[in-house]
Amino acid sequence: MNGYFWCGGADGVLHIMKCGDCSLYFHPYQSCCSACLSANVAPAPVSGRGTVLSSTINHQPWFPHVPVPYIVALVELDEKGPVRLLTNMFGESVDSIVPGLRVSVYFEQHGDIFVPLFRPA
Repeated sequence: MNGYFWCGGADGVLHIMKCGDCSLYFHPYQSCCSACLSANVAPAPVSGRGTVLSSTINHQPWFPHVPVPYIVALVELDEKGPVRLLTNMFGESVDSIVPGLRVSVYFEQHGDIFVPLFRPA
């Protein structure tokens, strides 16, 4: 169901569900549009650009291979939605990620999975 999201980064482009009737983008996957209830929905490429709405710093070492601290941010994409993604922002200064910051997507590959992450644009 959501393979388009996790594997779509192979072409360097973020894919989000879009309603073919009202053009609303939405995430996560749903089988119909929440705005117009159309079942005419499919993954579509998006710009990969957005704005940080909020962020926090994670200090909990959940995985031994992921160094802490790192930033967790809520990003709103530019496309008609709103479409918001929770993302990690590794390697960024904790002081540099603030609400209103413009960001763009990049992908970190893990086998067949391409995890969408964001960095300052």
